[in-house]
Amino acid sequence: MEGGWPAGRRFLLYLTVNLLLPGRSDTFTINCSGFDRHGVDPAVFQTIFSQKDFRPVINYSIPTRVNISFTVSAILDVDAQLQLLTSFLWLKLIWTNPFISWDPEKCGAISKLAVTTENLWLPDIFIVESTDVDQTPEGLSAYLTNDGHIVYNKPMRVTSICNLDIFYFPFDQQNCTLTFSSFLYTVENMLLGMEKEVWEIADTSRDIVRTQGEWELLGINKATPKMSVGSSLFDQIMFYVAIRRRPSLYVINLLVPSSFLISIDALSFYLPAESENRAPFKITLLLGYNVFLLMMNKLLPASGTPLISVYFALCLSLMVVSLLETIFITYLLHMATTQPPPMPRWLYSLLLHCTTPLKSCPTALQKENTGPGLMPTHLPGLKEPGQLVGKELGSREAELNGDSGLTSTQLADLWVQFSHMMDTFLFRLYLFFLASSIITVIILWNT
Repeated sequence: MEGGWPAGRRFLLYLTVNLLLPGRSDTFTINCSGFDRHGVDPAVFQTIFSQKDFRPVINYSIPTRVNISFTVSAILDVDAQLQLLTSFLWLKLIWTNPFISWDPEKCGAISKLAVTTENLWLPDIFIVESTDVDQTPEGLSAYLTNDGHIVYNKPMRVTSICNLDIFYFPFDQQNCTLTFSSFLYTVENMLLGMEKEVWEIADTSRDIVRTQGEWELLGINKATPKMSVGSSLFDQIMFYVAIRRRPSLYVINLLVPSSFLISIDALSFYLPAESENRAPFKITLLLGYNVFLLMMNKLLPASGTPLISVYFALCLSLMVVSLLETIFITYLLHMATTQPPPMPRWLYSLLLHCTTPLKSCPTALQKENTGPGLMPTHLPGLKEPGQLVGKELGSREAELNGDSGLTSTQLADLWVQFSHMMDTFLFRLYLFFLASSIITVIILWNT
């Protein structure tokens, strides 16, 4: 009579729940008539819900296998000072309850049901590196399938410990770990597995994180070490999450303005050394650079010494050295017109070596009137340094004056020549620093 009921008549279907305990076997037959038309009667599952305090196994010596997967939906914050990574995950857990089974054909083609998690046994999976208490929202549901599988999805805001290396900021890459393990159950009671392949987790997460925030997800790898606590051994899955900072914001707001200021300071060497405007101009640039660093300080990491901080320190040092060199040259040119001081022998020999046409010199003073930054000096009564080399220093027939062996005019020309050499050396140091900085930024950005 069970198969011959007329169409439209409500019929009785039976959901068999086998509660097999060691040494005992009980069968509960539940009337699930009308599930497809009137919804599920909660009383039908009361026998199952009453067992939620115990791990659902037929034989308690058999461990429960829990399959894990997750999706990284956002990287919210990376705190270099506290060494913390804050991310948002969607965690998915799947395990089997052997006491749940039914035939979908006899229950209106219903193959899965949603049940609130407060009525189910849940595995105590947690993240080892997490520093926050689990703040899972209440009232979440899990899916029960007709073959006894339970699928549980929950959102998680995770603040985890991560060993951050900010030396290459803002071109840094970080590798953080998320280790999933059980707090209570050892390997004798619970084993962890993968619900999907790790490359699938990485691809899905990368697609979601790609258009969000300051960080981008590079990849995810995994390892399955065991964790030993005293005499207990716990199963765990360790995921290595590799992330990289998007540097565009910092390049535009930090590196580009700094490069402009240091380039303008380098171009100031084209101002004549005897000009009264060079020193005030450099002082203005130096003050402007300090204001820039104060305003942009909030963009820099609060701890550690990243490479970009070294770059800013070098820029500031160059500007200070350049200002001091300008002050010194101004003093030398003033002394050259009044009472030139005697020149040390080692400095005189260096100038003689560098200005001899047959020898090479890094500053190339023989081209001083055409090289960048070497403006001709027109002091009253002074000869050009080139003429001094050919006539005074080359022939050594100059009129001697005291212990120095040089006249006041010759000393003045030598000090002017020395100031030009300093200008040339410092200008080329600026060019070398700028070229090195640009090459370093290109290499770090591409790698």
